[in-house]
Amino acid sequence: MTLPVALSGSDVIGQAKTGTGKTLGFGLPLLERVTVPADVEAGRAKPEELTDAPQALVVVPTRELCTQVTNDLLTAGKVRNVRVLAIYGGRAYEPQVEALRKGVDVIVGTPGRLLDLAGQKKLDLSKVRALVLDEADEMLDLGFLPDVEKIIQLLPARRQTMLFSATMPGAVIGLARRYMSQPTHIRATAPDDEGATVANTTQRVYRAHSMDKPELVSRILQANGRGLAMIFCRTKRTAADIADQLARRGFASGAVHGDLGQGAREQALRAFRNGKVDVLVCTDVAARGIDVEGVTHVINYQSPEDEKTYLHRIGRTGRAGASGTAVTLVDWDDIPRWQLINKALDLKFPDPPETYSTSPHLFEELDIPAGTKGVLPRGERTRAGLAAEELEDLGETGGRGRRQSAPAAAPAPAERPARTRTPRQRRRTRSGTPADNGAAVVAPEQSRTDSGADGVATEASAVRTPRRRRRTRSGSSDRPAAVNAATAVEPEAPAAPVVPEQSSAPRVETERPADEAVKSRRRRTRAAKPVEAGETAAAVEPVVAPAVVPEPAAEVVVVEPAEQAVKPRRTRTRKTAEVATEAAVAEVAAETAEPVETTEKPKRTRTVKKAVATEAPQAEADAPAKP
Repeated sequence: MTLPVALSGSDVIGQAKTGTGKTLGFGLPLLERVTVPADVEAGRAKPEELTDAPQALVVVPTRELCTQVTNDLLTAGKVRNVRVLAIYGGRAYEPQVEALRKGVDVIVGTPGRLLDLAGQKKLDLSKVRALVLDEADEMLDLGFLPDVEKIIQLLPARRQTMLFSATMPGAVIGLARRYMSQPTHIRATAPDDEGATVANTTQRVYRAHSMDKPELVSRILQANGRGLAMIFCRTKRTAADIADQLARRGFASGAVHGDLGQGAREQALRAFRNGKVDVLVCTDVAARGIDVEGVTHVINYQSPEDEKTYLHRIGRTGRAGASGTAVTLVDWDDIPRWQLINKALDLKFPDPPETYSTSPHLFEELDIPAGTKGVLPRGERTRAGLAAEELEDLGETGGRGRRQSAPAAAPAPAERPARTRTPRQRRRTRSGTPADNGAAVVAPEQSRTDSGADGVATEASAVRTPRRRRRTRSGSSDRPAAVNAATAVEPEAPAAPVVPEQSSAPRVETERPADEAVKSRRRRTRAAKPVEAGETAAAVEPVVAPAVVPEPAAEVVVVEPAEQAVKPRRTRTRKTAEVATEAAVAEVAAETAEPVETTEKPKRTRTVKKAVATEAPQAEADAPAKP
């Protein structure tokens, strides 16, 4: 009924039940109106009519329907060598842009990607002669009508417009009135099929409990004569869960829903068409226009939203004159929704019977063998499964596509680069390990050996790898390690008890070599900051601590300019002179001559007396004043 009107160039509104061949109803007129090189060779067209820009445009709501219409048009236009291109989201841009650059005759696409490429000036729609809106009511439900209107505004004013759908809501009729010129409304119905559904599709409706539905579906899938089956769910999570449960029960199942990447969705559909998977669990994205030969059962696992969704779901079976079975499982909460659908479609199931997986009428009406359980026997598991179908890399643009291809792109453990630093769990041990850059790593035991009783760090500690929570007895390792023995100043004194022979009589201390002063140092002392080489002996300040060594009043301590006198025991005062001239040293000594008192032990008051090393008589006068 559509072909004569469409071939004449008139605008057409086609309305027919799903599964009656609407794709070729608009596809054949499109292919005839396209000018190809074969027409020029046959004399039906002039050479100047050839163009690489698209001459026909088909707009569809879903990606799955886009691929199916493209394949049908490629099959029908193979003899005339018509170039047909599918443009939809979820794929890489580059292959589509490259195909547009080479030249295309017919474009089948979804509204979002079409507008995207047109906005980037990659898609030229100025030469389109015919426009087809397929499943316009679905585009209305998905909110695509504003995008469709933007696409129509990019087309030439003089064109042929055809609109095809199973149902015609008021908004779609308004769209047709605005953008179509005197359309011819064609509605095709069979004389003996007055209802909205196809007559050769057997419909069964049961009231089922949600916890018993997986078992019930597993037994329905083992009915006699069951070929391919499609199970429709209302939510994406439910579809993924049911697909996993059926796979565990032994069925070769696949899933198609919005949470999957485009590559995984096309993989499941290819496996379903090729027979590697015989159960396809999907949401309503696969309820429109999907034409797979051999589908005998359609199961509505959850009640559809409205009567249009119900019609498109059960329309996946009983196509092109074949027979099929549609089973709808209605939960107790969905009874009011189902009653509205039943009234709108004038069905005969206002009150579905309560049914469980063990109900006798279920086995009888669906021809299920007696004694069937919810697990498929191993002898009947003959399908290859979803894993047998290759997952195509589509260069997906979203994050879901990257997750799908992540397992294949992950490097093998052997290809990982070598570690560039010591593992963290090994840095807290006492045994040191060599660093990757060749620097020496010193263990805590070696640190104590290098520092020793002298409290002087060696050069090895300067390159020590920093570690956490080090508990060494020696001084800090980050201080300068190189100390000149001739000019080193060690103000600390040993903490050992007083030697009896030293305190029994007056004594006079004279100059001692620097090496002897170094040897007199003992353990448990704090390392002093180093004095620069070349510093004069005037920087040395004698420090006297009171109430440490009980000596007679006649004791005299003589300090020579060349070195520092031995300090009394139990003194923890540290002095550092870092200037090279005598004037600067004297100035620093004058600033630090104030007494310092400790608050922890009141009995031990530490006093620092200023003494100039060049005035020996003054030091002699201060020495007898000690208590």
